[in-house]
Amino acid sequence: MTTDASDEWKRWHERRLETLTAPYGPLALTATHWLADHPEGRLPDIPGSWTADGDAVVLTAARPDGLTVDGEPFEGRVRLAADTGPAAAARVGHGERRLVVLVREGEWGVRDFDPAAEARRRFRGVEATSYDPRWSVPGRFTPYAGERTVRVENADGRRRGLGLGGELAFTLDGQEHTLQVSVEGDGSLWAVFADTTSGDSSYRFRFLRPAAPGPDGRTTVDFNRSQLPPCAFADHFLCPFPPPGNTLDVAVAAGERRLS
Repeated sequence: MTTDASDEWKRWHERRLETLTAPYGPLALTATHWLADHPEGRLPDIPGSWTADGDAVVLTAARPDGLTVDGEPFEGRVRLAADTGPAAAARVGHGERRLVVLVREGEWGVRDFDPAAEARRRFRGVEATSYDPRWSVPGRFTPYAGERTVRVENADGRRRGLGLGGELAFTLDGQEHTLQVSVEGDGSLWAVFADTTSGDSSYRFRFLRPAAPGPDGRTTVDFNRSQLPPCAFADHFLCPFPPPGNTLDVAVAAGERRLS
């Protein structure tokens, strides 16, 4: 069982590296521009005019700007909703770059993904601890009566709401722990956590994504699959810091630890 779990972890780690190093993976993000910071509509190093208009962003461009929309050369005016898929599927492009429209708490922005980003060229890998069965334990999810929202600082220095759907309880080395977790659209869980290694032998916080709990709330809490947050790879992500109570008083020497 341990050998099978270790082999599966290796495959997981390989897939993870493929995702990180993909042309439009997190290493390719070179900028996040908030339209409110550019009321004239001109974004640094991005052609066209970008303005927020209610539930959309309005892009106005001329043919010489060299922008494409849905893969076709663009000129004129178009309303853009937020891109919800991967960066590679963003509607707007400029050469090989992809310009991703996003919205956070009613504030519109544009992200610039460039396969030629310096961070992508310089990437040397992720320091990750090999699989150890000690860090994979049973857990039980208890949903809150209704979703809660807490305000937490984000990596860009702003405070935003983090939706929390319940509490995940588990035991490590005989000690009971809990994490407040969000519930994703597919039912899986997402925790933002820190531990006593954070900021020392591990990045300052990490993500954990347990599988969707069964009807009885049971799932597996596998810290071998702890992940570095996107902001570990590019400064322009908005990653939330751990909510209150999600700093564990144990050294989680498992999973992705820091950049190599």
